[in-house]
Amino acid sequence: MTETRDAVADLRRIAFLLERAHESTYRVRAFRTAAAVLRRRDPDEIARLVRTGELVRLKGVGDVTARCVAESVAGEPPAYLQRLEAIEPSPLDEAAEALVEAIRGDCHTHTDASDGGSPLREMVETAQALGHDYLVITDHSPRLTVANGLSADRLRAQLEDIAELNAELTGFRVLTGIEVDINEDGSLDQDEDLLAELDVVVASVHSKLRMPRAEMTERMLTAIDNPHVDVLGHCTGRMVTGSRKRPESQFDAAEVFAACAERGVAVEVNSRPERLDPPRRLLRLAAEAGCQFTIDTDAHAPGQLDWLRNGCERAAECAVPVERILNTWPVDRLLTRTRD
Repeated sequence: MTETRDAVADLRRIAFLLERAHESTYRVRAFRTAAAVLRRRDPDEIARLVRTGELVRLKGVGDVTARCVAESVAGEPPAYLQRLEAIEPSPLDEAAEALVEAIRGDCHTHTDASDGGSPLREMVETAQALGHDYLVITDHSPRLTVANGLSADRLRAQLEDIAELNAELTGFRVLTGIEVDINEDGSLDQDEDLLAELDVVVASVHSKLRMPRAEMTERMLTAIDNPHVDVLGHCTGRMVTGSRKRPESQFDAAEVFAACAERGVAVEVNSRPERLDPPRRLLRLAAEAGCQFTIDTDAHAPGQLDWLRNGCERAAECAVPVERILNTWPVDRLLTRTRD
């Protein structure tokens, strides 16, 4: 007799692969919703619902997801999953592949507490499955209302959730963090005392991206000078694909990177395919300036946690020294560095 497959695992794998391929949120949500509905039911009940045709009557399960579940219950990998698995990522060269293997965690990720698509636990489980040692949760700060940025009270509540989750985990750490907005005057969009409690602070410009060069430079330098800042996020703010294409912000990159090197603020290599920030010429300039780096996904969904390949490829192309990439370090060494 053919053994059934784990239908929920198959649905989650499909959602992961769709997210990795940057497919529409609507399509991904269909599979994640169905997985969440069925996760609360045991395999025998799922098999019964398939046999009786009642599966599609469950709220959150549609025709396509029900067909995938039926194929899993029959012991076959769903055809939908097989098609996605057949799409192999572009191969990396030896240097980039070695860098992927060296990465131990991700320092810039989002949950549904702000503008991410999945809860904390889902992001953590995916990071574990990818072989990470740790994951830094960096939801947005309150000024970014379009991204449902976290107030101080909401951020404190998240810190409690992370502490509870860490108490359950073995061999994996969830680190506390924030992607804090750099205000127009260079100040940071969160209470200083609260920033001091966090493991990793990523500071990013999200507003007035077309400021004059001198003003933008001063804005960034002020933020870099803040002792709580650990990482300068997606420094040019550019968007290179899709309907939201946006040019680079203008600033004195040599001065900004020199300040990062002096103050010990890492320059983020943002792996989102629509960002790929900084551009290669600036990434080389930052490396020549002696900066440290993080290679991050800026993931807003579990499947996007596999985008590290993009950043690793660019870092290898630009000869970024692996020893200067903070998230190739063990977690305790990273925390010693960010809490210094």
